[in-house]
Amino acid sequence: MAEQVATNVHWHEGFVTREERKACMKQTGGTIWFTGLSASGKSTIATALEQVLCAQGSPVYRLDGDNIRMGLNKNLGFSAEDRAENIRRIGEVCKLFSDGGVVTLASFISPYKADRDAVRALHEDAGLPFIECYVEVPLEIAEDRDPKGLYKKARAGEIKGFTGIDDPYETPENAELVLHTGDESLEESVTRALASITERGLLS
Repeated sequence: MAEQVATNVHWHEGFVTREERKACMKQTGGTIWFTGLSASGKSTIATALEQVLCAQGSPVYRLDGDNIRMGLNKNLGFSAEDRAENIRRIGEVCKLFSDGGVVTLASFISPYKADRDAVRALHEDAGLPFIECYVEVPLEIAEDRDPKGLYKKARAGEIKGFTGIDDPYETPENAELVLHTGDESLEESVTRALASITERGLLS
């Protein structure tokens, strides 16, 4: 947990209540956190789900691991410490989007349980919905897909600390949703994710 360094800062409350914002947005909002190995299908599912939600008129925004590292977190690497800070920052961003009534789709490898639990706690403490979605796929299938050629580089020793090869992935123990992308189609995964969001009251 990051410590508060800045002094003489105070949270500035607005005049719009969460209930008023919910009425304005016509939905509750919340975060769906897609976690899993590289090439598991996290970003593919999140991208397709974003399109479906947008088409039906739901305010939605997708936050992707690579995209975030090209801007907000461009100063972070892939050490355990930097990974933790990467997830902490994006967790705070997800919290703000969710508080604004937006359905927030976050697709991050986020290999460490403690980091994911910290993001969950951040939402729970704020009374905001949080759905952990484990996008499960066998390592051999992820390696076979390897759309960015990262596994090949990791196996050749060109990338160090690569999740699933020489760095661990801690499997979620109590994820609200598990998508098995080695067995189900993209359409099936998106349908199940949409059902999970609907069942938990994030949409109107």
